[in-house]
Amino acid sequence: MEVKDDRPIYIQVAEIIENQILNDSLLPNERAPSTNEFSNILEINPATARKGITILVEEGILYKKRGMGMYVTDDAKKIIIEKRKKEFYRETLPEILKEAKRLEISEEDLIDYIRGGRND
Repeated sequence: MEVKDDRPIYIQVAEIIENQILNDSLLPNERAPSTNEFSNILEINPATARKGITILVEEGILYKKRGMGMYVTDDAKKIIIEKRKKEFYRETLPEILKEAKRLEISEEDLIDYIRGGRND
């Protein structure tokens, strides 16, 4: 685990946990890394890690067991997938389509590539 880009660190902390859930490293009702574990591993302030974890609690991805830490909710993976799909359609895909247009890549070529018909 490492912090590596220009986005706020607390957002990256939340994404690290989300990725662990998406790749099944963290399963429903398993304990998520604590703020202290994140602060030690990533060498960040515990308050920064807490802010990232709080976002996940507010989104229904983690829940708190008093005195035991944060745990993954049953619907966490579904929530993350839906959230990231929306982000993909809103942010990533429009940029891909703009670049394809600049490069004069036709809709048909894009569809063909997505379906695995081309490897250019």
